[in-house]
Amino acid sequence: MKGLFAFFTLAFALILTGCTTSHKQPTDYSAFKESKPRSILVLPPRNQSPEVNASHSFLSSVTMPLAESGYYVFPVAVVEETFKQNGATNPDDISAIPLKKLHDIFGADAVMYITITDYGTSYQVLNSDTRVTATARLVDLRSGKELWTGGATASTNEGQSNNNGGLLGMLLTAAVTQIANSATEKAHDIAQVTSVRMFSAGADGALLYGPRSPKYGQTAL
Repeated sequence: MKGLFAFFTLAFALILTGCTTSHKQPTDYSAFKESKPRSILVLPPRNQSPEVNASHSFLSSVTMPLAESGYYVFPVAVVEETFKQNGATNPDDISAIPLKKLHDIFGADAVMYITITDYGTSYQVLNSDTRVTATARLVDLRSGKELWTGGATASTNEGQSNNNGGLLGMLLTAAVTQIANSATEKAHDIAQVTSVRMFSAGADGALLYGPRSPKYGQTAL
């Protein structure tokens, strides 16, 4: 019995040691640092959610965090109109445009591809959740190299405590929340949170600071 106890004690200690000594590999920014992009062209996001307005809504939220991270961002309304005048209105079709053609038209250093996977309010019997999830990919328009990939999500359920009103109270709260969130387009507000989380520079795995930022050249944390 003592031998068995000693075995499990040793095994548990080894597991703990493995957990404490394992470290996440730092993000490889070599291509990003070599590229040194100053300007970013953001394409209309591809939308994999059932909400038809998701792409336009999310697109309107990306300029601020990217600009605050130190980049010149081509005005999204001008970019959309340029594509429209050239017969391109579908985000999937726009994302398939060759890099050289995008560079010839806009002259940007890099292009940001965005994909929305979740957008809107869902009713989950005892809960109602407004969630926006997206991923992004930054590509050098001059070399075609992928410089960065990232993703983020935000939800109205973050930090909420359990409902103490019983089952009926939880059902009513979920129903009312869904109606309120749908009526006030809460997803648009949540999309802004998702965008800020995804495009704010500074942390390991996030974008590097751009040349317009006073923190330009600082290594990610």
